[in-house]
Amino acid sequence: MTMAIQRVLLFLFLHIHVHVLNIVSASQLPDLRYSSCGANGNYTENSAYQNNLNSLLSSLSSKIDNNGFSYASDGQSTDKVSGIVLCRGDVELEQCRICVNNISQKLLQLCPTQKRAIGGYDNCSLQYSNDSSILETTSFSLQYYFWNPANATKPEEFNQERSKLLENLRDRAVDGGSSQKYATGNATGPDFQSIYALVQCTPDLSPQNCLKCLTVAYENMPNCPCYGKRGGRIIVSRCNLRYQSSKFFDVALESPPPAVVILTVCISVILMKKRKRKLVDKIQGTLGDDISDVENLQYDFSTIRAATDNFSNANKLGQGGFGPVYKGKLPNGQEVAVKRLSADSGQGDLEFKNEVLLVARLQHRNLVRLLGFFLDGTERLLVYEFVPNASLDQFLFDQVKRSQLDWERRSKIIGGIARGIVYLHEDSRLRIIHRNLKAGNVLLDAEMNPKIADFGMARLFKLDETQCNTNRIVGTYGYMAPEYAMQGQFSVKSDVYSFGVLVLNYKRPKRTFVPEKEILWKTER
Repeated sequence: MTMAIQRVLLFLFLHIHVHVLNIVSASQLPDLRYSSCGANGNYTENSAYQNNLNSLLSSLSSKIDNNGFSYASDGQSTDKVSGIVLCRGDVELEQCRICVNNISQKLLQLCPTQKRAIGGYDNCSLQYSNDSSILETTSFSLQYYFWNPANATKPEEFNQERSKLLENLRDRAVDGGSSQKYATGNATGPDFQSIYALVQCTPDLSPQNCLKCLTVAYENMPNCPCYGKRGGRIIVSRCNLRYQSSKFFDVALESPPPAVVILTVCISVILMKKRKRKLVDKIQGTLGDDISDVENLQYDFSTIRAATDNFSNANKLGQGGFGPVYKGKLPNGQEVAVKRLSADSGQGDLEFKNEVLLVARLQHRNLVRLLGFFLDGTERLLVYEFVPNASLDQFLFDQVKRSQLDWERRSKIIGGIARGIVYLHEDSRLRIIHRNLKAGNVLLDAEMNPKIADFGMARLFKLDETQCNTNRIVGTYGYMAPEYAMQGQFSVKSDVYSFGVLVLNYKRPKRTFVPEKEILWKTER
């Protein structure tokens, strides 16, 4: 397709897009997901309170920051009105403002004279009141429950997995810093039920008060009709949590009209063809023409399921940042470790197979060996050799097991880790930066030989490259080089820094960061 045609399509797309936005703004707004008109008294038309309210609503929308949050007050004494807005953490700023403006119009329509109101869509929430205590950041009150009427399969097991997921997300949200206290994730419940969850506090809360607010939500979980259901949502004055069996975050805010869809598809096809051609050229140029070799590594799902006893909790070895790991036994008696990757890994099938082939070709006595994989839709499994003595951190940070690590054995382990890193950086066919080297990712075999694990986050390097930038930061914060954690710049030096932290743990084994939090976020570029 010629460049001229591409430009025409882009012009038509932009023209129709602007036209559609004008139509939508003039049409009937969608109903709010929830709303309530408070009993704090009424105001009269054209009163000072109404003028202050209108001014406040305009101010709240315009003051929304990059974290999707704003609060303000307007007026004095009995005519003073305060408000607060919060958008879901993955919503773009402009879409956040549109969402908040829509709530403002709907609440003025639904609560035409009430001094207090609250409402929201899936992507944003707004509340205002003549009581300025809604801006309080140290005390919190329950506001709403929502739930999916469908019962979960095996409710008790479902509740257990959901609770573990929400607790993990709570810790991540609390540690979110001053920008965004927001975390999402997913887990697999009984009978392969997917559980997606979200936890969020307003970013102005301290970690302690974010935890306090979320505790109000968690303590109300048993009282919520959502308990044992396939989905639920609890909204507290400054925080909220939500879970359900289908993915509800990182999704489009609204379905565009057909004309926009058609043009978007046309343009996407053009761009995707170019991108796919570049990706295939890159893979073939780096790995050669034998990418089909990866098919020989595929396992049947039934074989893996039988090996892990249907992914039973009894065989669960642990939970990594990208999914759970299970112990299994193949029909030939070989013990394996199976990593079940999260459904939202962000990789396409071709990229996934490329990574599998890449890792399978890394052969070194100090690397965990990849035996094979399974891929079907969102189900992605990696099969590794089983390493019986668990991870190094379980020895370093356990006073009883630590006694097994005399200095001769420690020297042998640290030397093996160094040899593995040198192989990844210098001796393999492809330069690999691990980006998450830590004690928890060093496994020990029966003879206490170290094997570096978890290459799911490693990034492919061309041999003539020395460093790279990324907006996808992955790893464990305490082991990260400053330039990687703060600016997304990583190189072989990033792994060397992590190795240095690991060596320091040898001299004085102590969990500086308790517990170790695996992080995965996008930096503002």
